[in-house]
Amino acid sequence: MADTERAPARSDLPVRAASAAVMIALAGTAFWLGGWALAGFIVAIGLGILIEWGLLVRAFERRPLPRALWLMFGVGYVGLGTVTALRQVAMPLQLLLIIASVIAVDVGAYFAGRAIGGPKIAPRISPSKTWAGLGGGMIGAIAVNAGWAAWLMHQQTAMLHALEAAHGPIPAALVPGFPWGEVVLAGVMTATIAQAGDFFESWLKRRAGVKDSGRTIPGHGGLFDRGDGLIAVLFMIGLVNLVVQLVWAMVAR
Repeated sequence: MADTERAPARSDLPVRAASAAVMIALAGTAFWLGGWALAGFIVAIGLGILIEWGLLVRAFERRPLPRALWLMFGVGYVGLGTVTALRQVAMPLQLLLIIASVIAVDVGAYFAGRAIGGPKIAPRISPSKTWAGLGGGMIGAIAVNAGWAAWLMHQQTAMLHALEAAHGPIPAALVPGFPWGEVVLAGVMTATIAQAGDFFESWLKRRAGVKDSGRTIPGHGGLFDRGDGLIAVLFMIGLVNLVVQLVWAMVAR
């Protein structure tokens, strides 16, 4: 999410729009085919981001040992995010929810940042990012998660009605309530982590002295520019899952 609160130059809009259409078509085809096609698409994106990571590191770190450590960290950071996405291939709707939430953060931050403006979060790292934009990103992510929760509740309600028709009244305790707490928490966490990933990538680019992480996507920069927030969110999901599995394994002994 590279400087999403700054409007692109008018001359760039046709190129950006065409690139966005191609990206949507490729991603949509991968999700429609599913299985190995989706997995291959995810791996290709992950490898592309990792290559751009390596180019950034090479630009700002000349010393062999620190460069090697940065590259190792990149493998862990991008790799865990990619593996987390791959683990969702069997549940593509769940992966789509994550992607849609991050996109909603981007869109919400853009419109809130331009409409409200106000204090910057970290002007030395990313001059266009404001606290209002972060709030708009949270609202966007909450809206997406609320829509997902409403759809799930609709499915559960239909199933309960079918059970009620077949077996009689359903106890009130089994009727789900709307999970506002989970929805708001998911939206706030997604926006915060996605924005943190955006700042992190901006910081890496400033150290490397470049505007974009690459030129893979005309008008948009590199894959890392477009996937910085998503990689951060996927990385944190993967990290939390690893910690939970470790704790569970220790308790089960």
